[in-house]
Amino acid sequence: MPEQIQRRKLYQEVLDRLLERIRSGEIPPGAHLPSERELMEFYGVGRPAVREALQALERSGIVEITHGERALVVIPTAGRLIEQLAGGARHLLHSQPDMLAHLKDARVFLEVGMARMAAERATEEDIARLRERLAEHRASVGKVDEFLQRDMALHREIARISGNPIFPAILEALFGWAIEYYHPFVRAPGAEQVTLAEHARLVDAIATRDPQAAEFAIREHLTRANALYRQLDPSSSA
Repeated sequence: MPEQIQRRKLYQEVLDRLLERIRSGEIPPGAHLPSERELMEFYGVGRPAVREALQALERSGIVEITHGERALVVIPTAGRLIEQLAGGARHLLHSQPDMLAHLKDARVFLEVGMARMAAERATEEDIARLRERLAEHRASVGKVDEFLQRDMALHREIARISGNPIFPAILEALFGWAIEYYHPFVRAPGAEQVTLAEHARLVDAIATRDPQAAEFAIREHLTRANALYRQLDPSSSA
């Protein structure tokens, strides 16, 4: 069977050419793209094609567009890349609630690995910061929103200790996507003290450079939270 050549929209041609100029370094991170009018003249296309190409670059996190200014090529980061997925992920969770279970599984998988790496790599300074986060968490008991923020801060610290910049970015996205589902955990009777005890065991395991104990502590902590979620959420299956 002959393979048909797909017709491409004009903006896609403009997009490809701009991408090539950015990737080659002709327009480096931190530099502005030419103005819309200059791009129209350079490529011999109309304004709609240029604007659609610029919008595609913005959706991909390659440029930032501010009203009245030329598009700016941004420095790519893991956080910026993950953030591009945020809107779609939130929509997915709301339109398909069963995806939350998959999200929680992904978090367990990620954080188990991060806890092991933290136990293997933590410096004395890292451990001191972890103990500070734990103390701040303990001091926030009774303040639901602050307690949740301090909880996440401790997990962020562990992600940072792993040394892989992708991990904190993914963890931040997981928190952002599912933050509304975590509040019931904090409000459950006795949940704060249980969480603090679990976090203390986790920090101790990292401080003693025991990867296996760190893995057990984080897995037990997150599994308990998942079980609590099923208990509190009447829509969850047994």
